[in-house]
Amino acid sequence: MSMQVLAQSYYSEVGTASFTSSIPYYEFTGSSNQLTGLIDVSKNTVDFYLDLETLDSGIRKRDKDMRLILETKKYPFAEFYGILLDSIDLKSTQVQNIRTKGNFSIHGVSQEIEVKGNLTMIDNALKLTAEWIVKLDDYDILPPSFLIIKVDPIQKIYINVLLIQQ
Repeated sequence: MSMQVLAQSYYSEVGTASFTSSIPYYEFTGSSNQLTGLIDVSKNTVDFYLDLETLDSGIRKRDKDMRLILETKKYPFAEFYGILLDSIDLKSTQVQNIRTKGNFSIHGVSQEIEVKGNLTMIDNALKLTAEWIVKLDDYDILPPSFLIIKVDPIQKIYINVLLIQQ
């Protein structure tokens, strides 16, 4: 009996990752278009990482300060590695709500988190969007301050990536 096996692995090196940060009365965003990711449906795993040096907030001084605070020379990457908590229907073109659970690592600290996202099959690719919150204190990151005003210790993280079938 012949059985067609669907490719179960999807990969990208050009996803977008961004963060939103705020101080009273002001909000700013930084982003990178170099998010690398892999979803292996057959193994039920996800793995995403980002070179933190590629983050750009639009202001060089702020980017330099951010890299110093994140100690990107010592800890160059942020990574999430985990498992899919929900099954993916590779034949559906409808938006699918998914959850993953795994370890998010940044600044030399790893914490277990759950991330919710939306997944859509587009031809032979998976389009993934997800967002979650990072509490800087959980990762031993001291929130920067401007004069006497500190940056909010809670950062919103967003990813948007099209993963191509391997």
